Amino acid sequence: MFYRGKFTDGADGREMGAKRQRMIDQGPLFYGHSPGSSFMYTAPPPHSYVSQPSPFPVVRLRGLPFDCTEADMVEFFHGLDIVDVLFVHRNGKFTGEGFCVLGYPLQVDFALQKNRQNMGRRYVEVFRSKRQEYYRAIANEVADARVSSPRRNAPRAKSSDEAKEPAEHTGILRLRGLPFSAGKDDIIEFFKDFVLSEDAIHIVLNSEGRPSGEAFVEFANAEDSKAAMAKDRMTLGSRYIELFPSFPEEMDDAISRGR
Repeated sequence: MFYRGKFTDGADGREMGAKRQRMIDQGPLFYGHSPGSSFMYTAPPPHSYVSQPSPFPVVRLRGLPFDCTEADMVEFFHGLDIVDVLFVHRNGKFTGEGFCVLGYPLQVDFALQKNRQNMGRRYVEVFRSKRQEYYRAIANEVADARVSSPRRNAPRAKSSDEAKEPAEHTGILRLRGLPFSAGKDDIIEFFKDFVLSEDAIHIVLNSEGRPSGEAFVEFANAEDSKAAMAKDRMTLGSRYIELFPSFPEEMDDAISRGR
């Protein structure tokens, strides 16, 4: 995740997207020093948090394009520290609404300046929200996921590999839909039935050097990567992870684009 400050309960921002459920039972969150946003933002002095808990930094969006992706949200709020993005579904269908958790409470004011600005051809409404609304949306997503097809995922543009035609295994898998917070240790835990080292995991970055939601994993052999496909569309945190057989050239190209 883009935010790397520390919370008073010992968790850091990196865990927020991947461990949403744990947050439901946590108390008020406090924020450390800014990681250096480029959005004309200066972190408030520490004493400003002494008198009362800081408001939870989340905004709600309405009117999102139905092919909206997390990358689109990051671009829409360019310069802000995006901690988590949650798209809202109802009966397995995207509603056009979403939530965006920011790194600091004061960044909410900057996010509200994007109200009624365009994302693609649609203007998007941005509202203040509350921690309880965000948690309620998470709970609804988890409940909906349990009763609907796991093929329902966060909205995204269709790709040529959507049908997942059978492909030859080379020992490399591409992962899509990772939480921005996911690190190499989370991916190792996801594939805990296989022996993987950190050197075998390659998290793809975007042009700004931030996680893109994709990664490549090099398994010991083609048999292991084929067996690992059993994890396709299983959850990491609260997100479904899609797996695709890949090959060295695709991996090298994706990694080089993010450098």
